[in-house]
Amino acid sequence: MYIGVDIGGTNIAVGLVDEEGKIIHKGGVPTGVGRPFEEIMKDIADLIKRVIEESDYKEEDVKAIGIGSPGLPDDEKGTIVFANNLHWHNVPVRAELEKYFDLPIRIENDGNTAGLAEAVAGACKGVENSITLTLGTGIGAGIVINGKPYSGTHSIGAELGHMIVQVDNGIPCTCGNSGCWERYASATALIREGKKAAQDNPDSLIYKSVDGDLDKITAKTVIDAAKEGDATALELFDKYVYYLAMGIITIINSFDPAIIAIGGGVAKAGDFLMDALKKKVAEHIFYKDVPYAQITRAVLGNDAGIIGAAMLGRL
Repeated sequence: MYIGVDIGGTNIAVGLVDEEGKIIHKGGVPTGVGRPFEEIMKDIADLIKRVIEESDYKEEDVKAIGIGSPGLPDDEKGTIVFANNLHWHNVPVRAELEKYFDLPIRIENDGNTAGLAEAVAGACKGVENSITLTLGTGIGAGIVINGKPYSGTHSIGAELGHMIVQVDNGIPCTCGNSGCWERYASATALIREGKKAAQDNPDSLIYKSVDGDLDKITAKTVIDAAKEGDATALELFDKYVYYLAMGIITIINSFDPAIIAIGGGVAKAGDFLMDALKKKVAEHIFYKDVPYAQITRAVLGNDAGIIGAAMLGRL
């Protein structure tokens, strides 16, 4: 058995997970960002103990604890170098948790833990090389090579959302650069463009579906309007798919994964998105006569963070 800890800016989730990546029992607590990190780590320790107890297992049954965190973890030192939404800088996570447990403790970026989860128990099961993309506020990426999470020599190599896809007059990104992929292919990007289009086209279904309240526009609003054949929404959707495909083609050219799994809210569009995306990738892929990555939907949803963190203990 393994413990997986998924630390988020709002909530912390903990699960007891078996060798195959199946969650036996899980629980959660609010993160409470802004408190001393020692208090947060104590909450995590208490939650781990509670989850084990409620599952009718004992601490002796647990082989390791894995932690998935936003930001930049350093597994070798057992620290989180920084995590902006947690307000953490050089936090000794492993040392603090070792006060409560005499177990191996692994730490990894939460994007890579999601990718590892899909590789072990989800859409990418059975292949050695895969990449999981999460289309949300930004674009999260989990790279798995030879069955292990990959983040490069300095642990900063999985930031695929910050590939530059628009060199001239690119949209400014929160990272300080302009033209980053996630500014064009995240859920946030689709919402931003949906609001602009609705404001400029009050006759569009996007505008009408929210009764003119632009703040109610979501990625689903745009996609649903596109499904209905709304011209404004279809134009937006086609542009969105184009940018999503261009980034994926760059990933295929760089990594040649067996599978690319796509998760996050936008992926709930299902075949409407996937069919258009696959068609666009096929149109622009470099090696047209050679097999390339299967593009599919991620399947584990919010459980991916727990499962992937737990599976760090198997590595």
